[in-house]
Amino acid sequence: MLHRKLLAVICMLFLPIFVFAQRKHQAKLKHKSVSAVPAANLSLSFRVVPLGVLGGIDESNLSAYMIAPVGSDNYACLDAGTLHAGIEKAIENKAFSVRGDKVLRQYIKGYFISHAHLDHISGLIINSPEDSTKNIYGLNSTLEIVKTHYFTWESWANFADDGGSPQLKKYHYSVLQPGTEIPIDNTEMHVQAFPLSHSNLTSTAFLVRNKDSYVLYLGDTGADEIEKSQNLHKLWEAVAPLVAAGKLKALMIEVSFPNEQPDKTLFGHLTPRLLMNELDVLAQLSGTTLKGLNVVVTHLKPPYKSISKIKTQLNYANKRQMNLVYPRQGKPLEF
Repeated sequence: MLHRKLLAVICMLFLPIFVFAQRKHQAKLKHKSVSAVPAANLSLSFRVVPLGVLGGIDESNLSAYMIAPVGSDNYACLDAGTLHAGIEKAIENKAFSVRGDKVLRQYIKGYFISHAHLDHISGLIINSPEDSTKNIYGLNSTLEIVKTHYFTWESWANFADDGGSPQLKKYHYSVLQPGTEIPIDNTEMHVQAFPLSHSNLTSTAFLVRNKDSYVLYLGDTGADEIEKSQNLHKLWEAVAPLVAAGKLKALMIEVSFPNEQPDKTLFGHLTPRLLMNELDVLAQLSGTTLKGLNVVVTHLKPPYKSISKIKTQLNYANKRQMNLVYPRQGKPLEF
């Protein structure tokens, strides 16, 4: 009897301490769960599978990103520098549970080519004999280069439905008009194109929409101050309302060189400093800090010593606390 009374007294003494500790622990967990999950990730809209992430010299890992609504297998491919090697890498990383030929022929519904440099289109050309019928989307200037320099019968068989004869008619050229949104055939998505300045030619940004959410992908581009252009400024004006409304799920943009690269040898590319300057303009136009915005850094150019330096410089310059993402080949991203 005495032991029971003693035990009861001990419980009464320690109960408040236990309750206080439990509440403190729960509050700590609650705080962690809120801060660890960015608001933009509470409703995921897009799945992006990087097939290639570099800007050279590794031909097995060049710019190409499959994008689809979360839960869908109807993908568009943003640029196509690497296809086969990237698809196999994605399968190795469990991004897909089907054979590579099915991903190429059935999952990819069309290609969006930002510009016709080889590191953005060579995978499409090489894989064309094994591919299925689909569209190649791009600005007219880009598609004309594909038509007159690649699918010509001199460079490669003409797998398209225009250009040199005979036309094998596997691919259809779909010309995009800047600023005009169109549906992407055989997918749930829509796209709008914007011209970019890339040294001696016009590159392209693709604004992809799934319902009321967006991803903005930029092909190679130089900064307005270097290119003597207003193309990026016009692009930022167009997407600023989406940023302000929290509808832009991710911005995919290149950084090819570290800050030490001289302006005269940028050849229409960005450095960490130039990117941050451009994003300052986007922040001003959108009236936001850009804090938490997913910025996917693409087109990093080897050697890996330079890539490491680019990442260090970007992380140090990220005063706006954006979510900088460095994609890895074959590793899916969701936004």
